[in-house]
Amino acid sequence: MTRNISIFAHRGASGYALENTFKAFEKAKKMGADGIELDVQCTKDSVLVVFHDIDLFRLTGKRKKINECTYDELQSYPLGKHFYRRLSKERIPTLEEVVHWAMENQMPLNIELKETLINNVEVLNQFLRRIQLPKGSHFSSFHEELIKNVKMQRPDFETAFIITKKFNWNELSPNIHYDAIHAHKRYYKHDLLELCKKANKRIRFYSVVGIEPFLSDPHPAVIGWITDYPNKVAKKVSKK
Repeated sequence: MTRNISIFAHRGASGYALENTFKAFEKAKKMGADGIELDVQCTKDSVLVVFHDIDLFRLTGKRKKINECTYDELQSYPLGKHFYRRLSKERIPTLEEVVHWAMENQMPLNIELKETLINNVEVLNQFLRRIQLPKGSHFSSFHEELIKNVKMQRPDFETAFIITKKFNWNELSPNIHYDAIHAHKRYYKHDLLELCKKANKRIRFYSVVGIEPFLSDPHPAVIGWITDYPNKVAKKVSKK
């Protein structure tokens, strides 16, 4: 029986459009992505926004941190790389705006909670208590305390822990507060996948580009790919 392994577009179709913008999200949709991976930070005035870096410099040229700015201030900064931003109409979207778009399009979201949420848990909780998300959506984070908080507030939402090299795969347990793990594709190894299977934990791999041999015959523990190039991954998967 063929399994349905979801393809999530990393920050949207970020291989083709500016990351974490509606242009990237719409591009991913047109390319047939099954879902969107995005990043959430918190502003100085407690607005949840979709942006990856805590430092604004890479995409705005401003040497400020995102949690040092109000939402209105952020809206005055065009988004883009280097001199291209001078012509850009793109701005940092709010999480509310993206969730509204996702619900309209029934596009599942992989909402990655970033470091500025750690000291703004109540802002996150207010969002969690009232939000509806498309089927197949989930929350992920490198910060285990944020994942635990999501599961306490909304046990109905799937949670995923993004692991690093310090992660002890032998401590995987069926009873722990995350349902899945997200890992770099370098960790696609049979022994680690078997540990996931034994602990009844599902796994998604990121940094997938569409040329990996394992796409053709994935391990049973795998439930998703996270990629900048959803079209390339879909093409590789369709050839299996």
